Amino acid sequence: MYQTTFTPLSCYSVMKIRFACGLLFSYSLLLYSCSAQQKNSPAKIGPTMETPGKNNPVYSRTDSSRVNLSEEEWKKILPADVYYIAREKGTERPWSSPIEHSSEVGTYYCKACGNPLFKSDTKFESGCGWPSFFDPIKKGSLLYLRDRSHGMDRTEVQCGRCKAHLGHVFEDGPPPTGLRYCINGVILDFEKSSTKK
Repeated sequence: MYQTTFTPLSCYSVMKIRFACGLLFSYSLLLYSCSAQQKNSPAKIGPTMETPGKNNPVYSRTDSSRVNLSEEEWKKILPADVYYIAREKGTERPWSSPIEHSSEVGTYYCKACGNPLFKSDTKFESGCGWPSFFDPIKKGSLLYLRDRSHGMDRTEVQCGRCKAHLGHVFEDGPPPTGLRYCINGVILDFEKSSTKK
């Protein structure tokens, strides 16, 4: 007959197990926070082929005045996928935006109003499934709001001109800022630079 002996775990072993569990939990939470989906999302969200300013009287890449429209007015001038992200705080499917892997040189604007948001030289590959940037184009181009949806405590990023929902910012980005602006590609309009770097 075999005799089984059980050795109690040392304090050091217990600490290692707790640390590993904590890391696993933190990593799971990070993945969930970057991929949390809003309920009632439209069946297909992807890039639109419409010119942003075509039916949108507030779209301007030079006007910096604040835009205050009713939800009914926004619904009339924005394509359905842009409205869902911008006004209903939706989230596009991860890895669905062609902007995520784009390496073109230029400027990214808010597709709802034309406000300049990011330069392409601040874009980086984060692996989270959405276009990521480490610095906005200028102070005031973005608004920051506390977001406690989905049981998390995050920082929502909105357009500084029209208050369109853009995505979230996290403190796990590259230098020099250490920030990762995780932005829905549907809400971004891109203008290629006319000069080559």
